[in-house]
Amino acid sequence: MERRSEKHRNPGDHWLNDVCSGALDGFGTRDIGLFELCEKFDSIEIWVDARPNDQLVLVWLLDLIRPYKEITSKLSLVHADDTIANYAPESVAKWKLPAFKVTENHLITASRAWRAYRAETPQPCFDLLMTDLMVLPRLRSALIAVLEELPDSVTGLGATEMDLLDSVNDGQTDPRLVEDARWLRDVFDENDAHDALLELGAYSAPPLLLGDPAFDNEDRYFGRSEWRLTLTELGRSLLAREDDMWRHNPIKRWWGGTELTNDRLWRWDRESRLLVAP
Repeated sequence: MERRSEKHRNPGDHWLNDVCSGALDGFGTRDIGLFELCEKFDSIEIWVDARPNDQLVLVWLLDLIRPYKEITSKLSLVHADDTIANYAPESVAKWKLPAFKVTENHLITASRAWRAYRAETPQPCFDLLMTDLMVLPRLRSALIAVLEELPDSVTGLGATEMDLLDSVNDGQTDPRLVEDARWLRDVFDENDAHDALLELGAYSAPPLLLGDPAFDNEDRYFGRSEWRLTLTELGRSLLAREDDMWRHNPIKRWWGGTELTNDRLWRWDRESRLLVAP
């Protein structure tokens, strides 16, 4: 978030890497830091999409700038019902959406949510659902959607992973199905779904096969439509909710700040919408 320097050489190293050229004309430098830029304005609106990941970005950002009262005093939030980036700037400029002044309550709630997501277990995130989160009106649904990506209490797979298997079962056998992210639950983007699909096919006991089992070049998987996705017997059993993925495979992955392993496997009960401890 600081001013760009020589250490910000790689893509993604600096917050301005994806800003269109010309967007910062008139500010003296295109390498300006976020806080330095904010100081130049009398008021700032943060426009926020409803997607779960955007809500996580919001609570992270509010927690990050919370100590800077000279910035937080200028902030207002605008909650969008759709993905803002899907519309032309000229169209968005005509939207008449209410702006809500950021208060200390916004900042406290955001900090609590960000600490909860980074905690060593998902329990603090689940506990947040029992509190008043209305000051950030999309946060509750976002937390539920993210919790649903924990291993299911029966199958061991998250909701998006089950959607991937279900899509293959319905006949979507082209590995490039993840390039059309419209069917996703808005928790995973296209790249996340790409990684999840590869991971599901890479286990010693995989729930699906990505074409020829001897063919392991992922670039060609996603560029050659003749390589077809197929469910294995395990995949069909998981869709029928008759088996558990982690009875057959090791798990080692992260959910927020929680490391999930076979011995420390937090799960989500989709029927009761309850967190299940290891």
